[in-house]
Amino acid sequence: MKSEFPVRHIDMQLIVEPDDGIEPILHVIALTKKSLDIKQFKFNEPNLIQATIDAMRRGVQVRVMLNPTRSTGERDNDEIFRKLEAEGVAVRWTNPAFQVTHEKSLVSDGAQALISSFNFSPKYFVKTRDYGILTSIPSLVSEISACFEADWERKAFTPAPALPLVWSVGDARQRLSDFISGAQETLEVQHIKYVEGILLERLVEAHHRGVHVQILTGGLHGIPIRDVPETCASLRILHRAGIKVHSQRRPKLHAKLMVADGKRALLGSTNLHRHAFEVRRELSIIVDEESIISRLRSAFAADWESSEFFHAPNPFEAIADDPGAFDL
Repeated sequence: MKSEFPVRHIDMQLIVEPDDGIEPILHVIALTKKSLDIKQFKFNEPNLIQATIDAMRRGVQVRVMLNPTRSTGERDNDEIFRKLEAEGVAVRWTNPAFQVTHEKSLVSDGAQALISSFNFSPKYFVKTRDYGILTSIPSLVSEISACFEADWERKAFTPAPALPLVWSVGDARQRLSDFISGAQETLEVQHIKYVEGILLERLVEAHHRGVHVQILTGGLHGIPIRDVPETCASLRILHRAGIKVHSQRRPKLHAKLMVADGKRALLGSTNLHRHAFEVRRELSIIVDEESIISRLRSAFAADWESSEFFHAPNPFEAIADDPGAFDL
């Protein structure tokens, strides 16, 4: 899959990682002239840090919001927060109304926005399968900007229901459920976590009504130990229902993707996990542009081809065998 970059200012464009690397994001920041708003779960990629500081130095109004703590209590962004603050960049911790801000977004000049599953951290540009959408559709950019402003000012934000942006906390659980239920022929799912009973039921129901469902997981890679029991149980249920469950090893899986009928895709930061719907700020998008769907399906097909059948182990035996294997 050949990279389509450098970035062109078109309505919507797909980023596939690690194929496209860091250049698309650096290019967007380099072209920013007036304002740059960045909201990230984790931000420690040196080139992106420097590009952000350089934008501020050339007169761009830069604002950065960083998630303070993971749900485990770990803090990833203290160092970059201090560095940006020392350089004079306007930086704040994300809205405390949410236990975690897992959204990964960027808005350039109020005219172009990024929605992605990848963090601004080195490994997500070289080691992990991730996806992002760059869009210049005014209604989408405007809403992402409005959410940034609301979170920056610690105010309430109400998304527009007619747009293809999927927000948490909000109606994301319903939107993902409806997406699965809308599949008629095929459903390709590429996710790490399966800790949400309603969506599990929808996947099984889709299979029972004749939809060809394929599940790509990362095995137990990256699963926090507290989620191992339910993840294993969910994957075992999917297998027993007759759904094909595979694990991919290279590139490591971090994406959150569903493609229905080869016509619609849902991707972004939202895991299939109850916390993503109840206590976290998340952002995903539904797309139907033919060229984007085609490339997403090519990436999924390549990952499926190199993957292996995965039967989740008894979770308690797995933890006993290696109690540190599932640490974040």
